[in-house]
Amino acid sequence: MEKMLKDKVCIITGSGRGIGRAAALMFAAEGARLVITDIDEAPAAGVVEEIKKTGGQAIAVVGDITAEGFPERLIKETVDAYGPDIDIIVNNAGYTWDAVVHKMTDKQWQAMLDIHVTAPFRIIRAAAPYMRDNAAREREQQGRPKCRKIINISSIAGLDGNFGQANYSSAKAAVTGLTRTMAKEWGPYNVCVNCIAFGFIETRLTQAKEKGGAIVRDGEQVAIGVPEKIRQMFTLMCPLGRPATPEEAAASILMVASPLADYITGQVIRVTGGI
Repeated sequence: MEKMLKDKVCIITGSGRGIGRAAALMFAAEGARLVITDIDEAPAAGVVEEIKKTGGQAIAVVGDITAEGFPERLIKETVDAYGPDIDIIVNNAGYTWDAVVHKMTDKQWQAMLDIHVTAPFRIIRAAAPYMRDNAAREREQQGRPKCRKIINISSIAGLDGNFGQANYSSAKAAVTGLTRTMAKEWGPYNVCVNCIAFGFIETRLTQAKEKGGAIVRDGEQVAIGVPEKIRQMFTLMCPLGRPATPEEAAASILMVASPLADYITGQVIRVTGGI
């Protein structure tokens, strides 16, 4: 049986760890040629090595996706490695920086908009010549272009809100607007644009906050994790009774990226275990 993503060029942001890493490995197993992005070099290089060990193709483009010029560099390095055509973009990179509204700083607010909405917008814009414009030429020459995909990752926080996450929830809500607008604008070019809203997925960002995990952003330590009491509450709320694994979350991304979803666009798909 032919692999579902055979020879497709796929960019997955934030793919050095967690859901992004799991998706990259699944895509590679289905024949995709991967572009791995992460802010940290070591995890990105590790995923590339894993893919190459199994006979797959992958490159790493390391850097901060919110940095000026990074989206253009990401697309250039993709095209330099694989040629002037891009099939799939998964805008997955992100993190949380929580505070209640009256204690939230402008920096916290803007950081969430930058990584969850502005960076995906810039990446899509930079990729237009290799997705939309290629499709326009194919339409003129062949009548119908091949199907390409953009998959934006959101959260149920963006659909329902979440205590202490006005910035994150607002940014993820904006992802829905970006998705549905892109589905309308690029639908005539056979580019399917969808959004996956995840619930409680077991990653380092949702580990118990009591473990003291943190990441560094702009020279400042940002605590990550969810208080154990909240983790337990989410588990009790979930009809399936547990968080998803990164692999279960990634499987939904693969499903939407695959030919099985070539007539699905403009949708927000909840992957929440029933929450």
